[in-house]
Amino acid sequence: MTDQLANLGVCEAASAIARGEVSSEKLTQIALDRLQKIGPQLNCVSSLQAEAALQSARRADALQSQGKSLGLLHGVPMAHKELFYRRGRKTNDGSIITKDFIPDVTSTALSRLDEAGAIDLGLLHMAEFAMSPTGFNLHYGHVRNPWNTDDCPGGSSSGSGAAVAARLTYASMGTDTGGSIRHPSAMCGVTGLKPSWSRVSSFGVMPLSKSLDCVGPLARSARDCARLLKVMAGHDGLDPVSSQHAVPDYEAQLEGDLRGMKIAVPSGYYREHLDAGVATAIEEAERVFTDLGAAIIRTEPPDMAAINRLMSIVLTVEAASLHKHWIETRRQDYAEQVLARFMPGFDFTGIDYYEAISARTEWAHKWVSMTMRDADCALLPTIPVPVPSIAETTEGDWGVISKKIAIITHCNRAINYLGLPSLSVPAGFVNSMPVAFQLVGRAFDEGKLLKLGHAFQTVTPWHQALPPSSMP
Repeated sequence: MTDQLANLGVCEAASAIARGEVSSEKLTQIALDRLQKIGPQLNCVSSLQAEAALQSARRADALQSQGKSLGLLHGVPMAHKELFYRRGRKTNDGSIITKDFIPDVTSTALSRLDEAGAIDLGLLHMAEFAMSPTGFNLHYGHVRNPWNTDDCPGGSSSGSGAAVAARLTYASMGTDTGGSIRHPSAMCGVTGLKPSWSRVSSFGVMPLSKSLDCVGPLARSARDCARLLKVMAGHDGLDPVSSQHAVPDYEAQLEGDLRGMKIAVPSGYYREHLDAGVATAIEEAERVFTDLGAAIIRTEPPDMAAINRLMSIVLTVEAASLHKHWIETRRQDYAEQVLARFMPGFDFTGIDYYEAISARTEWAHKWVSMTMRDADCALLPTIPVPVPSIAETTEGDWGVISKKIAIITHCNRAINYLGLPSLSVPAGFVNSMPVAFQLVGRAFDEGKLLKLGHAFQTVTPWHQALPPSSMP
């Protein structure tokens, strides 16, 4: 029974609590037990607030007994990436530089989950300063993939991907600057949503690149992501760049068949580095969507080398600017691999940065018109190669490692520069490790991606697969 309860999704858990079939305290205790027993095996937990979580769960149960509901997430326990600030709670951002930092604000995303009734279990381990697509963290150790603890979990939201996959938390918030929600979702076999830039407030979240950072959920399913996005999205007065776009009912948009919908499958750049096993999974996903009534069209993307160069300028300049003081005064407290990824930002000029920022809208229009044409979304690999081992992405020559990292981010980093939403969906296994595809849509068109992802998951089992490390 405990294993069955641990395997519930966010929507299933909320429904079970609402129907009185299980208490929030029960689910919270199960999650805490699993985080304490399995979490150390995966090195995915940073800190837990067990007593505070249980007290919140008891309050939720008391309200439930009175026929009152806190909202769409009433009583559902979750743990989050360790860069979401909660006033008075120590947060280290995966770094020894900020290991004693205690914020005096609470992130808007956390506040909105609180208001919807979610229970905050604590914080999950992450890559140092969110600067690794593999989950690299020299200071606190690398998070382990629950499918094979020798393999990468994906980063930088590494603890979130591992904990959701191993059923230690019902969902988790992560951040994505160049793939950091999608990488761990793909490598750990969970569903991850990178919303459109500015769709979710980033107030109270440790930044990496403010023009690229996106806050989003990692969860069991597209339906769970739809509910979480509904709660988190919307304008925030504390984050002046957060979008004024109205927030639709994403769950309601999941219903209906796919007849009349079009999915673009681009070739060229998006076939480069593509492993044969991953390609087979992509082709099978195309077949599933065709059987569900969607039409597949073939397209070509624009000059991706130009887009990736501009993205790299924005990311590294903004990251270097944020870290300039620490790099000057505490250089020795950065892992060399992480420092190497910051340093190029000091080499670009102000003109380089201005031109890169100014060109975003034009390139976004060009990418959509060429890669998607008149389709509802584009279907791309999330990661074009099988999950690599931790050893091959941490040991040896940095030049060799950096090339492997570039392949991991090959299909993802441009999407952040373009500001578009992307949903990573589990699609099978290669070498006994998860693989995934991503659906990329027009800005603020998350509803279509979630609808397509949900339809795929109603007829495929991949998002329900349990990794070996989900058992104590």
